[in-house]
Amino acid sequence: MDAITMIKERRSVRKFRNKKVDRETMKEIVSISRWAPSWANYQIARYTLVDDEAIIKKLATEGVKGFVYNVKTLENAKGVAVLSFVKGKSGKLDDYDIATSKANVWEVFDAGIACQTFCLAAHAMGVGTCIMGVIDEESISEIVGLPEEETVAALIVYGYEDGHAASTPRKDVDDIMRFAEAE
Repeated sequence: MDAITMIKERRSVRKFRNKKVDRETMKEIVSISRWAPSWANYQIARYTLVDDEAIIKKLATEGVKGFVYNVKTLENAKGVAVLSFVKGKSGKLDDYDIATSKANVWEVFDAGIACQTFCLAAHAMGVGTCIMGVIDEESISEIVGLPEEETVAALIVYGYEDGHAASTPRKDVDDIMRFAEAE
């Protein structure tokens, strides 16, 4: 599958077949995901994969602030990736004593790149994903036992798609693009 087709065809998947994705496939997806670019190549993204039904149920009841769409998606999920990142690295170059004005916001930027790379790698391997942002980071961190130096960026539900969601309308390119020109 070429990159443009992959970008255009990837959808947020909320309905999955009753079949777990095997751990070797998930290891390959994470192996591909590690190629995501990051600030100064710090590679701060971490992936905690959950395929245990009891833990997924606990994530549904305690990890998504009761947000009904996330609860329903998790209730049918066979796999969840907890995307976390190592805090305090992205956004500064210690060797040069330089930092971005975005401070630690850059960590979230790096996590976003890693998240999209994970979802595209999964799609290329026939695995559907849905990124969840309405989450309780502290509860999730406790449920999956993250190290103290990491924080949760997102939950990514994954599995084999049950049907294929239709494309949603996109804004016209002229509505989202402009050229800066000298006066």
